[in-house]
Amino acid sequence: MQRLQQQLGVVPERIQVDNGSEFISKALDRWAYDQHVTLDFSRPGKPTDNPYIESFNGSFRDECLNVHWFLSLTDAQDKIEQWRQEYNGFRPHSSLQNLTPDEVVAAATTVELQNA
Repeated sequence: MQRLQQQLGVVPERIQVDNGSEFISKALDRWAYDQHVTLDFSRPGKPTDNPYIESFNGSFRDECLNVHWFLSLTDAQDKIEQWRQEYNGFRPHSSLQNLTPDEVVAAATTVELQNA
């Protein structure tokens, strides 16, 4: 989130999260409070509450984790970052009207800045 904030100069108004331990930490809660970001928690055991991340997790697993052997932590970080850049910056998504996530963020940020 800090990288997104640094790149775009904005943070989302709300973030949909599940109830995993990484999302119930005091550090995340404090960050969200400080940034005026609402954390929306999905119901336990209800993956249909968060279909976008479930789809992303499936793509990440099928296209990255199950495809590569990671020889070290650095190797894993490099390969995952390459996949992330491809996924967000170069691969059109049908659910985004065949735009990339980066294109959608850029367009939304432009509109948001124009309306400010």
